[in-house]
Amino acid sequence: MVFKRLLGSMGVGGPTVDTVLDPVSAVPGGSLSGEVRLTGGRADFDIEHITLELVARVEAESEHGEHDGVAVFERFTVGGGFRLHEGEHRTVPFAVSLPWETPVSELHGQALGILLGVRTELGVAGAKDKGDLDAFAVRALPVQEAVLEALGQLGFGFKSADLEFGRIAGTGQQLPFYQEIELAPAPQYAHQVNEIEVTFLASPAGVEVVLEADKRGGLFSGGHDALARYTVSHDQVGRTDWNAEVDGWIRALVEAHGARTAHGAHGHDSYGHVGGKHDHGHGHGHAGHRSGPGMGTVVAAGAAGLAVGVVGGMVAAEVVDEVGDFFEGDEDEGDDEA
Repeated sequence: MVFKRLLGSMGVGGPTVDTVLDPVSAVPGGSLSGEVRLTGGRADFDIEHITLELVARVEAESEHGEHDGVAVFERFTVGGGFRLHEGEHRTVPFAVSLPWETPVSELHGQALGILLGVRTELGVAGAKDKGDLDAFAVRALPVQEAVLEALGQLGFGFKSADLEFGRIAGTGQQLPFYQEIELAPAPQYAHQVNEIEVTFLASPAGVEVVLEADKRGGLFSGGHDALARYTVSHDQVGRTDWNAEVDGWIRALVEAHGARTAHGAHGHDSYGHVGGKHDHGHGHGHAGHRSGPGMGTVVAAGAAGLAVGVVGGMVAAEVVDEVGDFFEGDEDEGDDEA
């Protein structure tokens, strides 16, 4: 028995862990559920804790340039305090709440290129911790989906999405990183801006929508051309003309960008609340703007490799390659031995 415990402490003959997530994709602020499946090793082991870590691939900037890192943005202890007997099979079900600012990784089932994972740590007395890493998907909240669909119908094209370390000043941001969804401008704005970026910061009350035109120095430096923020409550989804609302946001943003460019000054950022007295959503009911497919259709076309405007292609294929890199360094994508 002592020899078996010694082998276990070196990762030989210890218990194995396999986390299986429910197949349904989650939403920000919603529940992520599944079960942790344990198989006993060649001896009895005391399981001190079973911990789940939510991780994301995040871009970071340093003096050496940009590089990808893995950020842990939440931890949950879902079990522990029991003895796992030799060869025993035990299942520990769990349901945990995702942070409201969890990034969106898919739209209408199409991957956006955002990599999220659940890393399982098994704390075993007398043995080293081992992990099981499993990818999971997060779909958009109704408000987020409504804004993105409106942008697609207004003629904007999906280019890419990523996560960046940092904080956006003046917002209620909670996580140490934020998501940027980069869009090619609609034809009516193509001569005024090169790119529009959208960031969603969700909370129980609603979603802050941060828009930026022509990113050059980023959200936190003096290099950005125009920045606007709008607050939307969750219950406004079914009672808002989103095409008109979002078109108003973009027009205000482009006007601010134009004024800043014309005067060579920094100008001011716009902050609004949809439906409130500080609403900057001018131009409701504008006629003549392009009505195109929703953003879900645009992303799907990009994933299929179709040429739709200036949409980037083969999103799904790129994600497959990146998932392999995301798991690199983990001994197995399935069972791991403690």
